[in-house]
Amino acid sequence: METTALIAACVAVVLGAGLQRVAGMGLGLVAAPVLTVFLGASVGVLVSNVAAIVTALLILRALRDRVDWRRVVTILPLMLVGSILGALTVREADAAWLDVIVGGSVLVALAASALLRRRVRIEGRSVAVATGLAAGFMNTTSGVAAPAWTAYALATRWDHRSFAATMQPLLVVMNTMSVVTKLALGAIPAGSAPAWWVWPVLLVAVLAGVALGTVLARRVPTRVASAIALTVAVAGAITALLRGLLTV
Repeated sequence: METTALIAACVAVVLGAGLQRVAGMGLGLVAAPVLTVFLGASVGVLVSNVAAIVTALLILRALRDRVDWRRVVTILPLMLVGSILGALTVREADAAWLDVIVGGSVLVALAASALLRRRVRIEGRSVAVATGLAAGFMNTTSGVAAPAWTAYALATRWDHRSFAATMQPLLVVMNTMSVVTKLALGAIPAGSAPAWWVWPVLLVAVLAGVALGTVLARRVPTRVASAIALTVAVAGAITALLRGLLTV
């Protein structure tokens, strides 16, 4: 892994982990598009998945009293199905097309979030079912499931504090499933993972990001942090999408 790529990855992880601490999400939105650019689609998403697991565990420790465990138990089996479907897609898809999936799925989900915020209110179990399937699939293929949850939270008027806390166990399970299913189904090419010493460096970046986010959480309005995360995610998603389209 080149020095420039490692620095960019660390910056993305620090920013993403910090935003996730402030807004309840952020690492996948910010880090996954950047990591796919420097590491390739499949490996970049894998690294994003691992970083997201550690980040969510650290944040869950602080926010566990606000978690809506009923929603967690209802949605987890659906995410597993979506994750398996996503892993099969990662294994079979051409790298260029996977870049298109990474960038396109993020942009579609973000657009849906903005649309649902203004026009509709959705209720019912079927919506939760669809969201769980979509989140599992998107998290495995692109490392980004938060936009699907954001769209659901906006449409159902889910209280943000409960949403931010409940996202953490969901993110832990989603990303763990993504890593396990991709490795089990051979979706990651042999020998393509970063060198062993890269992982401790990225762990330090996660810890720094969570610590930074803890400080900022006392000062920065949640909607401002979310807006920044979404802006960076759009830029990264467009970059990955264009790279995929230019090499198809």
